[in-house]
Amino acid sequence: MKSALIAGLAATALALPAFAALKPGAKAPDFTAQAYQAGKPTSFSLAEARKKGPVVVYFFPAADTAGCNLEARLFAEATDEFKANGATVIGVTAGNIAKLAAFSADTEKCSGKFPVAADPDAKIAKQYDATLAVRPGWSSRTSYVISPTGEVLLAYDNLSPNDHVTQTLSAVKAYKAKK
Repeated sequence: MKSALIAGLAATALALPAFAALKPGAKAPDFTAQAYQAGKPTSFSLAEARKKGPVVVYFFPAADTAGCNLEARLFAEATDEFKANGATVIGVTAGNIAKLAAFSADTEKCSGKFPVAADPDAKIAKQYDATLAVRPGWSSRTSYVISPTGEVLLAYDNLSPNDHVTQTLSAVKAYKAKK
């Protein structure tokens, strides 16, 4: 009975969205991180990416897990639409970083369409208040859209991977429409 109650509380905690500390209008911290794209090591600089247009920074808990695989595939499928709207996409994780090279190239996941960055010890995630409450060393599932000036345009926190692409793409399109 006690273990069922604990399991139920844990499931409820996982189902509740976290609330990102960086609100729209806040200044997003710049970062540079080791990343992989199409299985090849690269470096990603948010400051450099912002020079080209808005940047979608999506944090995900761990490479090669069911929800993260789905989210990566959804972002991969939408990459051309993000690019057509002037946006760059970067995935960032503190979980299973040893699997990122394969994850970045896998056609069922990232398909080499965008870089995924390693975030050892969740240092970047902590700056964005995007750590998983039930596992603080891992990233939460939090997506940000950051303007070329470094302003947070959108912060979307939800452990479900289903709406992150829709939410971020809508914010990118709204930003483009204003320009």
